[in-house]
Amino acid sequence: MLLLVTYGLRGREVAALSLDDIDWKNDRLRVPERKAGHSTAFPLSPVVGEAILDYLRHGRPETSDRHLFFRAVAPRRPIGAAAVSSLCRAYLLSAGVDVPRPGSHTLRHSAVQRLIDADFDLKTIGDFVGHRSSRSTEVYAKVAVEALREVALGDGEAVLA
Repeated sequence: MLLLVTYGLRGREVAALSLDDIDWKNDRLRVPERKAGHSTAFPLSPVVGEAILDYLRHGRPETSDRHLFFRAVAPRRPIGAAAVSSLCRAYLLSAGVDVPRPGSHTLRHSAVQRLIDADFDLKTIGDFVGHRSSRSTEVYAKVAVEALREVALGDGEAVLA
């Protein structure tokens, strides 16, 4: 989940990660299978790195397969995108997060919204999350527009105070 919310990854990008995508010496995370057909490298966040290390030590089964994440139950095989989304859905619901379609994409939207709120331009955000087209990123910006609309339709005095 940290990979989704920190880097705005898609569920299938998380599922495709391998041990070879983590460069521990240079604190880099490579995401090789982006939707746009290219790869991206990110600085490896200390929090994400620690979570991955904890998983490798205590959660990942012994296997020669280089995939990073595996199913927790038999048959022990690499997880797929649907499993990533399903797990996110379960955790979001158990945490009481009320959104129309809970899943991995909810966390991707959260990552993008934080960048919008921090005033990054849409081109930079699109590059960060691997969008081919700026139109794809504009869909996420709609959330900020809705928040502005609420302010505009309010009584306005609270804004002036």
